[in-house]
Amino acid sequence: MPVINRIADYHADMTAWRRDLHQHPELALQETRTSARVQELLRGFGVDEVHTGMATTGVVGVIRGRQPGGSIGLRADMDALPIHEETGHAYASLHPGVMHACGHDGHTTMLLGAAKYLAETRNFAGTVHVIFQPAEENLAGGRIMVQEGLFDRFPMRQVYGMHNWPATPEGVFMWRDGPIMAAVANIEIDITGKGSHGAQPHMGIDPIVVSAAIVQALQSIVARNVEPMQGGVVTIGSIQGGHIYNVIPETVRMMGTARWFKPEVGDILENGVRRLATSIAEGFGAVAVVRFERTYPATVNDPTAMALARHAAETVQGEPRVRHMAQPTMGGEDFSFMLNACQGAYIMLGAGRGPDEAMVHHPKYDFNDDILPVGASYWATLAEQLLPAS
Repeated sequence: MPVINRIADYHADMTAWRRDLHQHPELALQETRTSARVQELLRGFGVDEVHTGMATTGVVGVIRGRQPGGSIGLRADMDALPIHEETGHAYASLHPGVMHACGHDGHTTMLLGAAKYLAETRNFAGTVHVIFQPAEENLAGGRIMVQEGLFDRFPMRQVYGMHNWPATPEGVFMWRDGPIMAAVANIEIDITGKGSHGAQPHMGIDPIVVSAAIVQALQSIVARNVEPMQGGVVTIGSIQGGHIYNVIPETVRMMGTARWFKPEVGDILENGVRRLATSIAEGFGAVAVVRFERTYPATVNDPTAMALARHAAETVQGEPRVRHMAQPTMGGEDFSFMLNACQGAYIMLGAGRGPDEAMVHHPKYDFNDDILPVGASYWATLAEQLLPAS
């Protein structure tokens, strides 16, 4: 069975919803317009219940089938990123410095499409919860929803998530058992030296030189402390210090990220960052204060749930277009908190972007509207297969 015909019929509507959301992006926990639009559409579709307020702007729609039965959850994220859009599209962001650069507008739209179909046909037994989650980027809206009782208020035996994957061919699903996305930590290192005139460096302790030494040393943590077959990343993405040509500043702030899959590797990375930063700074006569904040755990798929997700994807696209993902990605996902609380699985849907085109988190990235019916059909098929009506 290919893309569901009824869903294909409102491809144009879905494209309009997606582009409207794209024009009005909102940052984590600020998705008030997006949330209101989702609520409006769900009520228009005739879903049985629309619940609001979880994690500030989250929305949960409840759709009941023709007969009693079990219950599942389908989750999409809603928030945008603090990036200034450079696509030049007619529907580009109207909010300077904020854009949907990760495809959450598309994720929300695909789940809306599935909700419309499921509310219309109700060809399943039980209950489908459509979960529209805020704050996937950095603020862990998934964790907040779990802490606020998502699975207590809306009991479900399984929960499923999906992300567009630009580098994979259009409409091709990618799956894997076990870890599919990495655990994440934010790193902050504040170095305090002694400021001085740039022409008199001997009168100070240069924190910029200290930061350079630390950056170099941090690259040895994974290369020389992590077993080569394990995954790990330590990246410094920002070094801030000084303001003019000829002044050695008093302080420098370094910010970065660490990624891993196994908890013991996370411990190695944290211990390495703390040990090297503090000891190197001390060696220069400076002081380094390190913060290593573990934000998201690894996203780990349950094999049983993944097999069910894979079957639904194969039903929609055919077995050749549902492929095993040989290696997980070092990207992070707060859907991990939901998977830690409930059985489920996370799958990737290819968007077919070429190697020279913008990928996620880039100012020229844009979601591929051609995959909207594919994703919506996957969600709808998954619900019908997991909750079959007699």
